[in-house]
Amino acid sequence: MTGPGGTRAHSGASAAAPEGLDARLVVDRGNFRLEVTLTAAPGDVVALLGPNGAGKTTALRALAGLVPLTDGHLRLDGTGLERTPPESRPVGVVFQDYLLFPHLTALDNVAFGPRCHGASKAEARALAAGWLERMGLAAHAGAKPRRLSGGQAQRVALARALATRPRLLLLDEPLAALDARTRLEVRTQLRRHLAEFEAVAVLVTHDPLDAMVLADRLVVVEEGRVVQEGSPAEIARHPRTDYIAHLVGLNLYKGRAEGHTVRVDGHGGSDGDGGGGGGDGDGGGPVITTTEELTGPVFVAFPPGAVTLHRDRPSGSSARNLWRCEVAGLETHGDQIRADLTGVLPLVADLTTVAAAELGLHPGATVWATLKAAQTHAYPA
Repeated sequence: MTGPGGTRAHSGASAAAPEGLDARLVVDRGNFRLEVTLTAAPGDVVALLGPNGAGKTTALRALAGLVPLTDGHLRLDGTGLERTPPESRPVGVVFQDYLLFPHLTALDNVAFGPRCHGASKAEARALAAGWLERMGLAAHAGAKPRRLSGGQAQRVALARALATRPRLLLLDEPLAALDARTRLEVRTQLRRHLAEFEAVAVLVTHDPLDAMVLADRLVVVEEGRVVQEGSPAEIARHPRTDYIAHLVGLNLYKGRAEGHTVRVDGHGGSDGDGGGGGGDGDGGGPVITTTEELTGPVFVAFPPGAVTLHRDRPSGSSARNLWRCEVAGLETHGDQIRADLTGVLPLVADLTTVAAAELGLHPGATVWATLKAAQTHAYPA
């Protein structure tokens, strides 16, 4: 249920109630160790986001009971599920490939869960028909999976998962199998259904747009550990790892601030041509001038579109940051060209196709990058 402004209203769950998900998932699989803590209130949609091999699917399978915990706990609405077999958990799962029963109609696929929970055939079919109606699939109740489109199959799988009234809904890359046009339509429908879901939903995805659109809260996992969590807006505005910065399309650096100046960690010293914020001439790391006034360890982020490129060193630019760079690579990025730049401060810059042509950009070309301090965003590390 959603409240004003699209925020989710959690009726029926007080702060002291043991409702929702409380999990510490520790799983050892060979040399890989997953150690992730997840909490969520009824009505929350949490997205597990991370690169391939980060442990997202392992976490989902541990929640479903398909992978045993090495340590930790798993409580749902105050009840421990660590020793509860998968089929007895109040958990619904939508798998990446949907895994619909090919020999059953859409109606009987959805009725399967209620039948397993003791409903009569008539009761299960009536319940399934209601769910297909809600999904806009009433006309396809008699169709078998091979006759359904990808979007229709996804909605049947979601209906099948919801028909058992689970207290935890798990979605494993639910839109990955769809083409771009269908994905847009189904994402919108899925958002609406998740907004109406009264229990906890956990979504696994590597697609930042799916996560940003569908989830209330993001949990970013890298190498089996949570590296950052928060609302989509918080994650996008304050990325804390290179993976997250790349995901949300930002240049990200860590350094030490002294007032409006941030000395960047982990990059080579000035080559004598840095100028502006890029060269300090003392052999230290490059510096970035920001509008925020901070002291101590910080992150600095700015979008590639904020960077302006010049073939010659600009003399009249008002930008406080200026770096000499070399073009390492060029690629199409949407309707723009993204330039990968190396130098005193490695960064990426976005520019129009016309601008790239006028600058005569090519790998190996020397360029000057400028950035206004007002386009940066610095925050404590």
